[in-house]
Amino acid sequence: MSYANRQQMGSNRTVSIIVVALLHIVLGYALVTGLAYNVLKKAATDLKTFDVTEPPPPPEEKPPPEQKPNTPPPPQVVAPPPMVRMITMAPQIQTVSVAPPPVITMRAPPAPPAPPAPVKRESARAKGSLIGLFSSEDYPNSALSANEQGTTAVQLTIGTDGRVSGCNITSSSGSSALDNATCNILRRRARFSPAMDSNGAPTTDTYSQRITWRVPAE
Repeated sequence: MSYANRQQMGSNRTVSIIVVALLHIVLGYALVTGLAYNVLKKAATDLKTFDVTEPPPPPEEKPPPEQKPNTPPPPQVVAPPPMVRMITMAPQIQTVSVAPPPVITMRAPPAPPAPPAPVKRESARAKGSLIGLFSSEDYPNSALSANEQGTTAVQLTIGTDGRVSGCNITSSSGSSALDNATCNILRRRARFSPAMDSNGAPTTDTYSQRITWRVPAE
């Protein structure tokens, strides 16, 4: 076989391969295109026969009522009271010279002269013995119990009726019970002739006496 024949056979073989490849591509394309067409046609048919019902939309939820915040009322603005300024003014003191009042010397009127004391013409005299007015029964029980004894000196005031109107202890016996008993007995029992003045009228007088107390012997 010659070189030209070999070259021609190689070319024919190459062309045959290309033709076969092109046929495969065309057949593949046609096959794919036909199958796709059938699938699309069947899907369209199914869509026409299938009743698609869309679910109803959910009800609209009403928004909750808007809650107003509890806002406290604004504070009331109270205007402060107007400032009052106190102005203290010192009082004006006027010094007025006043002449001192005249000094008036009041003199008490002279006291009237005291009437002259009546001149005692006669002193008071006891009617009987004053010592005889006392007895052992007059001894105070408290003084007997305490074995108290002694001498009581008194000054008696004699009224115009001759009775003892006052008794003053001038010297105590050392026992208050004996001193009190002396004055009480003389006031009750002693009688006097009142003193007489110069005109012969009764007048007051004093009289001194000493009474000795001795515990009676058993």
